[in-house]
Amino acid sequence: MTPKKVELLKQTEGFQLHVNGMPFYIKGAGLELGSIESLADYGGNAFRTWRVDNGEKRGHDILDEAHQYGLMVCMGLDVGRERHGFDYNDKHAVAQQLAMIEKDVLALKDHPALLMWGIGNELNLRHVNPNVWDSVNAISEMIHEIDPNHPTTTMLAGAEPELIQTVVERCPNVDLLSFQLYGDIDKLPQHLLTSRYQGAYTVSEWGATGHWEVDCTNWDRPLEPTSSEKAQTYQTRYLDYIVADAEQCIGSFVFLWGQKQERTPTWYGVFLENARHTETAQIMRYLWTGELPDQPVPKFPLLTIEGATGQDNVRLTEGNLYQAQVTVESIGDNPLSYRWELMREIDKKLESDGGDFEPTPEIVWSQYGSETTDHVDFKAPSIGEYRLFIYLDDAFGGSATANIPVLVVSLTTAENH
Repeated sequence: MTPKKVELLKQTEGFQLHVNGMPFYIKGAGLELGSIESLADYGGNAFRTWRVDNGEKRGHDILDEAHQYGLMVCMGLDVGRERHGFDYNDKHAVAQQLAMIEKDVLALKDHPALLMWGIGNELNLRHVNPNVWDSVNAISEMIHEIDPNHPTTTMLAGAEPELIQTVVERCPNVDLLSFQLYGDIDKLPQHLLTSRYQGAYTVSEWGATGHWEVDCTNWDRPLEPTSSEKAQTYQTRYLDYIVADAEQCIGSFVFLWGQKQERTPTWYGVFLENARHTETAQIMRYLWTGELPDQPVPKFPLLTIEGATGQDNVRLTEGNLYQAQVTVESIGDNPLSYRWELMREIDKKLESDGGDFEPTPEIVWSQYGSETTDHVDFKAPSIGEYRLFIYLDDAFGGSATANIPVLVVSLTTAENH
């Protein structure tokens, strides 16, 4: 295989990636178990991984499939995290890690779908030992010694000026930085100014407002935006904070091309577990290609339980009957199917940290099918914390989503509330 020559060049107008001499602006996505083919269909040109082996595919398989669909890959190199117990004072462990990563680099460096190397993911998250950055720099030095064709970066949680300055100082061999921001992406321009960072960067994760950034119920469960609210923020953030910086930003990787459980099964994926696309997927196609959807996904779902929204801290009494209702804007001849689900909230002890694995909670009740409509009557289950979901499926593979956290209490508690 012949590798492509990927260069990071500083032009008069700003930084640019060049692939085999041609400018390459990253219209990318974070993609691990999602569809590579669909990313190409929607107009993306690249994706990033978090590791070489994702449990279903090895690095070569990932790169081969990317090449088949004309996509480039920022290959993630999994680097030990201090919050998972890795000790960067342990010289033997550090050397062993470097040797393992070197094997991966040697195996993949000449693949024509390789764009760059991503060294670690959010290594600054809850870390205290600055030696981690010495390891990142050593990994970058090793890569550059054996692979002259691809730049290196490291993915940072946030973009605080002190963090940027530390990484720049301790990782001089890393070619560019990558920042991961959600609701606080609007702070990125000021952070860059304050840090005096003059180099190139990607935004390697961005998307929906994070579950740690939104309002919560008074029993501390986050209120998830609807699919339309999320789509609007994706568009605004892309235009205002990513493509707006033509001087230093060489592109981005939207999160997440696929689906995952993180507080809910709908929060971060631009697709659902059943592979249906959301409004955000259509927004990304428009932002990447300028193409409007032939069949827009239903928009602006408004879910209520007895007239109350999530902001109203919905409490239900165990065993009582309630009615939920949803309204939505659907354009043209687009018949909808309604799918209702009541799911337990994720046990607080099982909540993931920093995007780690999180189990999907139990669905305790669901209703769907030809007789299901825009409203549903249901009995409140046993005492506990739940979340009511509505999925509005159109006839073209799209879905709108909304949900409300609910607290089910006993009759005695309800009377005293």
